[in-house]
Amino acid sequence: MYKINRTQIKTKEEKVAERISTILSDFSLDLERIGYYIARNTPYVIYSRSIEVLEAAQFQKPIIDEIRMEGYYDDKLFK
Repeated sequence: MYKINRTQIKTKEEKVAERISTILSDFSLDLERIGYYIARNTPYVIYSRSIEVLEAAQFQKPIIDEIRMEGYYDDKLFK
């Protein structure tokens, strides 16, 4: 007999996103200061990549919100 493993394997990107969100969930951090140090102390490539990640998140947020809210405003609920 064998066991079927049905767990979802997380990609590297999902793991990194979870780590970033865990770090940023500390409300005692000064986010402006973190931005200052990223801009000042990291190479330009790292700064550019962080801006790319934030722009992607900013683009995806309205799409995800619309998908989440679709069930609440669906016409089928009122039939």
